[in-house]
Amino acid sequence: MAAKLKKGDNVIVLTGKDKGKTGTIESVSPKTGKAVVGGLNMAVRHTRQSQQSQGGRIPQAMPIDLSNLAIVDANGKPTRVGFRMEGDKKVRFAKTTGDVIDA
Repeated sequence: MAAKLKKGDNVIVLTGKDKGKTGTIESVSPKTGKAVVGGLNMAVRHTRQSQQSQGGRIPQAMPIDLSNLAIVDANGKPTRVGFRMEGDKKVRFAKTTGDVIDA
């Protein structure tokens, strides 16, 4: 199945403790069906001090399931993603507005 959400997309969280918050996708793992969104779904990780890092309690963004994310359209509302052919290229577009997401 084609990837509907990609790295760098602006998304909104649909469910969970961060519901309604927006952010940018930092990484996507298609195998597990999860994505890391910057600044959302934060968890505290305790790390030991080493020569490279100070150590202590470090907040880290944890993966969110792709089904709980929706791309933000031009109006700032969540929308579904569709695919269509424009010439010889397959492009992603917002279902609500019909605008092409890939530039």
